[in-house]
Amino acid sequence: MDNHKIYKTSFASVYPHYITKAEKKGRTKEEVDLIILWLTGYDQTTLTNLINDKTDFETFFNNAPLLNPNVHKITGVICGYRVEDIEHPLMQKIRYLDKLIDELAKGKSMDKILRT
Repeated sequence: MDNHKIYKTSFASVYPHYITKAEKKGRTKEEVDLIILWLTGYDQTTLTNLINDKTDFETFFNNAPLLNPNVHKITGVICGYRVEDIEHPLMQKIRYLDKLIDELAKGKSMDKILRT
């Protein structure tokens, strides 16, 4: 899949996969939501509306109120790429989220995931 298709993919179409991944490892939808809210600055009501509206990833991240100031602390490999080295800003944000969900599924504590 090329990047343009990823950006235009509905966030709502991927969101259930985040939840499934987390729940298979004993984590919760609430923890997934907390990660998304921490990363983007959205509130729960807005997140629900964005999902219901089938907002694409590009719009989802471009309209995010505030990317968390600790986002630079998200490092490591996801999908074969080091997240801190991804040059395209939108792709980097998408991979940040992927990385955080991976950490949740791998059993990391929320304190570590949210870089507190």
